[in-house]
Amino acid sequence: MNLKNKILSKKAEIGVVGLGYVGLSLSMELVRSGLRVHGIDIDVEKVEQVNRGESTVQDVAGPILKAAVDSGHFRAYQDYEVVSRVDCVIICVPTPLRQTKDPDISYIMDATREIRRYLHNDMLIILESTTYPGTTEEVLSTELQSDRFKVGKDLFLAFSPERADPGNSEFDTKNTPKIVGGITAECTQMAKILYEQIIDQVIPVSSTATAEMVKLLENTFRAVNIGLVNEIAIVCDKLGVSVWEVIEAAATKPFGFMPFYPGPGLGGHCIPIDPLYLSWKLKMLNYNARFIELASEVNTQMPEYCLNRIARLLNQHQRSVNGTSILILGVTYKRDVNDVRESPALDIVRLLESDGAKVDYSDPYVSCLRVDGFVKKSIQLTPETVKQYDLVVLVTDHSCFDYEMIQRSANLIFDTRNSFKEPHAKVSRL
Repeated sequence: MNLKNKILSKKAEIGVVGLGYVGLSLSMELVRSGLRVHGIDIDVEKVEQVNRGESTVQDVAGPILKAAVDSGHFRAYQDYEVVSRVDCVIICVPTPLRQTKDPDISYIMDATREIRRYLHNDMLIILESTTYPGTTEEVLSTELQSDRFKVGKDLFLAFSPERADPGNSEFDTKNTPKIVGGITAECTQMAKILYEQIIDQVIPVSSTATAEMVKLLENTFRAVNIGLVNEIAIVCDKLGVSVWEVIEAAATKPFGFMPFYPGPGLGGHCIPIDPLYLSWKLKMLNYNARFIELASEVNTQMPEYCLNRIARLLNQHQRSVNGTSILILGVTYKRDVNDVRESPALDIVRLLESDGAKVDYSDPYVSCLRVDGFVKKSIQLTPETVKQYDLVVLVTDHSCFDYEMIQRSANLIFDTRNSFKEPHAKVSRL
């Protein structure tokens, strides 16, 4: 039976490399469709936890994972040997930035080399990890294609950008449209057939580079517009105008305007990082992506801007940052998730502590937090604990926070996200 018929008859076995937010959620959709899935992750502890049916991802419910494991349709491995038994492999590994702000695709390269050891005929390999245009062709195709395996005939290679949005209750893996682009038309079609088994709408594009660029455009669009509105927030502050009132008024226009909102900086695994992949690639082509780099510069300086605003607020009350006890509310990069990757809250904590503040935090989604090698534990939020701090700084507006209690109890509040519904004398907004 060929690969296409295996997929359509649900006899194909799927390997998913990387069991994070993208890989584990995708694995559960594959299992739900009737396919057998073999997860691969280099984290031994994660592999053991997943095989016990304990979810490591907020968007994957423990009972769903346990049912998948108990049914025999899902199992996790640390070893790539299982690749020799699967028909399709989907790569969902991290793609961070190096300290020099250039792409780190070492996880992709390591996964590709491991897969090559167990490659066999009639096999589909899909990369979902966000990367610069050209990666699938330059890295995967170059590494995997040989006299024995011809792409488009013996081996099918494609790119399909992940579109995970942790904590989104409306859009998940299944109902978020899927982009696919293959090295050849045959590769695109094979990837499309696989995803059609689990996703409502699959949209083919002409090449892997196009599919890679789609993901970068999506997140560059957001990064640039967030950078713009963050600068507008600074401008409005200097003009003595409320940026929130300006945005709300502008948003009444039924065409030609889309509201974005200022905040303490960018966080997460995509928006702060992905545009810089594109910027780096363009430098290789002797082009400077000025919009992207300017937006990154503006967004990166927002924690410093917050620090300056906090210092001004304290100064108005004859206090300095040095020696002030501060409680940070919310340290995740977005509300109602447990993900602290690239969270601006971490930068705010570092900046405040470097200026001598005594900083604690409270976040129901993060029990322990590592900042510069030191471990902090989340403070339980009660009227008594809130009163102990000179200043409360709201960074992430989790829906479970009792804002009325915070307003009643806090000595002084600085709100970086305008989460309080009504104006309050204690509140200073970004």
